[in-house]
Parts: sequence; structure tokens; C-alpha cells
Amino acid sequence: VIEIVQCRMCHLQFPGENCSRGRGICTAGTEEACMVGRISKKDGTPWLTFKDCLKNCADVKGIKWSVYFVSFSCCRSHDLCNEDL
Repeated sequence: VIEIVQCRMCHLQFPGENCSRGRGICTAGTEEACMVGRISKKDGTPWLTFKDCLKNCADVKGIKWSVYFVSFSCCRSHDLCNEDL
């Protein structure tokens, strides 16, 4: 069992652009995971991506949030695994 894992961190990234806020690496402890959150418009067009360490992370797809849809993907398989999600 992997106890801690390093995760890519980026608090704000728009499609086709580099990370513009919060770029770095965080360490996920035993109850945390690396995550990627994606916010898309109603028509499915990507709007915003964010990456971080998150406690009690759960994979969710297409949760409605105002005029957007939010999805979360989580991983703990290896260091920086959320770069591949």
C-alpha cells in the first residue's frame, strides 16, 4: 500500500493554456488522493481544469453546477498520476 504520493497541483488552467495559478506539487497523505477537476459548459466544451491533493476524493462525472458541469477524477497509483487523468 502506498502511504503518500506526490500530486501535480494547478489551481487554474484554461483549455490550450499552461497553468496560470497555483502551480506546483502537493503531497497526498493516507486519506487523500491526487485529483483533476474539470468544469465544462452545458454543450460539453471544456472551460476550466484544476489539479490538487484532495481528502476523501471520489470520481464523479457531470454534476450540474449553475450553467456548468463538474467532473472529478482521483488516483493514488504513482507519483504525479493526475498528470495522466
